[in-house]
Amino acid sequence: MKAYFTFLLILFFGAVALAQNTADHGKVETLQMDIFLADSLPVPNNSGQIKTAKEDAITRLYKFKNSRVKKALAFRTKQNRPKLV
Repeated sequence: MKAYFTFLLILFFGAVALAQNTADHGKVETLQMDIFLADSLPVPNNSGQIKTAKEDAITRLYKFKNSRVKKALAFRTKQNRPKLV
């Protein structure tokens, strides 16, 4: 019975909160701007040769922000491994 009364009390206060008259904030001033339509996308003009990297490097993309730090802190030593006796 106490649960029903609490539920009805919460519904009543929610209905009272929704029924309150909110103050009118007035009309929002709008700003009208002209539209400019470009005919084409700008094309970069690269007259030079593209230089390739001499070194093969691996780049990793991590899903979480601190995953590199967590990976470095989660190292294992011989003492951490369980011994099979």
